[in-house]
Amino acid sequence: MKKMGLNAYMYAPKDDFKHRAYWRELYSVEEAEHLTSLIQAAAENDVTFFYALSPGLDITYSNPKEILSLKRKLEQVCQFGCSAFALLFDDIEPEISETDKEVYQSFAHAQVAVANEIFEYLSHPKFIFCPTEYCAARAIPNVQNSEYLNTIGQKLHLNIDIMWTGPKVISKEITIESIQELSEVLHRPPLIWDNLHANDYDQKRLFLGPYCGRSTELIPRLRGVLSNPNCEYETNFVPIHTLSQWSKCTIDGKRELNLSDSVSADIKLETENEFGSMEDLVSPMSPNTYHPKNALKIAIKDWMAEFYKAKNAFGRVISAPLVPTPIPACPLPVITSCFSTANVPTPAPAGRTSPVLDSSYQPLSSELVNSLIANTAPKESNNLEPMDCNPLPPSPKHSPTVENEIILETDSKPEDQAETVSKEEITEEMQTEPIDVVGNDSEGKQLAESDISLLIDLFYLPFEHGRGGIKILQEFHWLKSHGYIVCQSKRKGREPESPEVQEWLTRVAKFDNMTQAVGKLLMRLTFCPNRSLLYDLYPYIWDIKGVVSMLNSYLKWIGFSKGYKETFMSGDQEPWAFLGGLTSELQHLLPLESVNDLFLYKPPEVPNNKIYTIRPYLPSDELLILFVLMTKYLSCGVFFN
Repeated sequence: MKKMGLNAYMYAPKDDFKHRAYWRELYSVEEAEHLTSLIQAAAENDVTFFYALSPGLDITYSNPKEILSLKRKLEQVCQFGCSAFALLFDDIEPEISETDKEVYQSFAHAQVAVANEIFEYLSHPKFIFCPTEYCAARAIPNVQNSEYLNTIGQKLHLNIDIMWTGPKVISKEITIESIQELSEVLHRPPLIWDNLHANDYDQKRLFLGPYCGRSTELIPRLRGVLSNPNCEYETNFVPIHTLSQWSKCTIDGKRELNLSDSVSADIKLETENEFGSMEDLVSPMSPNTYHPKNALKIAIKDWMAEFYKAKNAFGRVISAPLVPTPIPACPLPVITSCFSTANVPTPAPAGRTSPVLDSSYQPLSSELVNSLIANTAPKESNNLEPMDCNPLPPSPKHSPTVENEIILETDSKPEDQAETVSKEEITEEMQTEPIDVVGNDSEGKQLAESDISLLIDLFYLPFEHGRGGIKILQEFHWLKSHGYIVCQSKRKGREPESPEVQEWLTRVAKFDNMTQAVGKLLMRLTFCPNRSLLYDLYPYIWDIKGVVSMLNSYLKWIGFSKGYKETFMSGDQEPWAFLGGLTSELQHLLPLESVNDLFLYKPPEVPNNKIYTIRPYLPSDELLILFVLMTKYLSCGVFFN
């Protein structure tokens, strides 16, 4: 953080139970030592350490004993050397007890009274307050007319900063207009609590893309920005690096191309050249101009060095053997907790791709323990760690021409490759991916900037994929939709000569190149000396590598098969192979994940001729809906004041 110019760190981990669930309890001697060392480390690096407490789950605001417990807890942390604090009232029910209602006019008045009293008790330190309505989506009825936010703005001490996440909990964009409106309500500039790169709500996702969607013109209108990053520590280099660049700029760069727009995407594809997309050819900009693509390029160059810093993986290493697992399509287990990893074997990195891995890798423990007393220091051992079995190559000289790897985005059509596909793919045997995608040379084991760019494209941002990820989606969709062309040619029993077939074969070869590029990324990553970074990234890359390999195999099967439709529609299958019939097929046309939930209602026991039509809700329906609800509640004996 010091190196990147960031100056504040908020301590609010939910795996420290004494931060939220048991906020009244004081820290033990051992916990105090850990927390003190963290506070001292922040001070040594000129970083302000904010200790946050979340008492909102069960605090009785009007109880003097509760306030005394709060003061005693923060006073203990003061003795550790902490001089900045935060009270968080996020993600709690917006109600107060009957006892509190006798003292305070509203929920907001109760929170303000406690925050102001603590602020005075601690002699006006640096102080942050997180409201219960911390984004526009949670403001009732809206930001400007929210009684809660207006009370907070009017009653809370003006030297206390107020956190805000933007329009939503995870905001795609934060506009200047929205911040101006909020500042008027709060009577002060807000402190942005940015969840753009947070992944604790979905541990199948990782966000490595640049900081974007926030104009640099916001900077003078804010008290600051706190980034809530990925749960995996080592994966946050690019998010923090680009945030640092953003904070030092005053001018916005060129607007990014909206990849979700089909017309824009077509224009983008047409303007690609052998070096990639025109979007990436950003003209040189002044140092005080921020463009996410330029910032990402700078961050990638600096991140490259981190991969070659020798660092052990933290946490306990479990020596239980891993059941041999085939490489393709090994999905990660479903995670039921946002704050722990699943205690299920995950494939270990290997130096080469092989049909079966024989390794003893076991993932880090999933036990939820107090983060202050957890043993995070790696134990010394004469034996190699499971992920340290590969020889570590020397750090490369970072150059765009380090290697002659496969470029994911190239639009050049290798004639020899297309010919290879046309002559060899359509044979009596389906071809598979090469087993050794890395080779034995040390240069082939070293990561290049193109590998890191691909990695970021695969795990970009919550609201968009990187261009490499979009390219994979687009190519597979086209190849799958046009697979019938090859099947028809195969059934005719002659060499494919039509331009349509040649185009399909060329593009399937290109998709195979993309698959191999993902495989190379996975293999090269296993040789990097930074084992801590490897541990954090590997499960995600392993998962997507398996999926992409399966897609590639499916496309090759289409090219190999004489007719893939006949495989499923030849009439040889038993009827139970197609449960639901036409009704089921029609249901699956709806773009919903759990589409069957819409059709769980039983048919009437007595046949009738009433037919119900599902249509969009209209404003004119409001009175009728209220009438139905009132009638229902009155029939149940519920009366309204």
